[in-house]
Amino acid sequence: MKTMQGLRNFTNDNVSLDLTFPPSAPPPISSSTSLSFDEEETSESKIERLISEHPVIIFTRSSSCCMCHVMKKLLSTVGVHPTVIEIDEEEIACLAVKAAPVLFIGGACVGGFESLVALHLSGHLIPRLVQVGALWE
Repeated sequence: MKTMQGLRNFTNDNVSLDLTFPPSAPPPISSSTSLSFDEEETSESKIERLISEHPVIIFTRSSSCCMCHVMKKLLSTVGVHPTVIEIDEEEIACLAVKAAPVLFIGGACVGGFESLVALHLSGHLIPRLVQVGALWE
């Protein structure tokens, strides 16, 4: 087996990534905004916390969701890079929405892709992003 900085190359072309910290390395420094979850934290409180910590956040079933990708692309064209969180069906039910992806700006639910496009076309998206501090004029 050949080892290259945490990567192990196997003969059948599968690659395994070792993400453990070496014993001599200090633990990573955590930021004030964390995506870590307390195991005892309920789905509702976890989602509420994430919404309050991130000015622009998208909850989705899968990061490969095409509507999520288009939402991220639209937001990035105006200069905003949203936090994207994958959640399961139980957690989607906690959002009190019927479908994902769902976008929150400044703690308020915008809705899905169609709502984001409507907000943008009406001219209200950029002022709202500026208002919540996600974008500067």
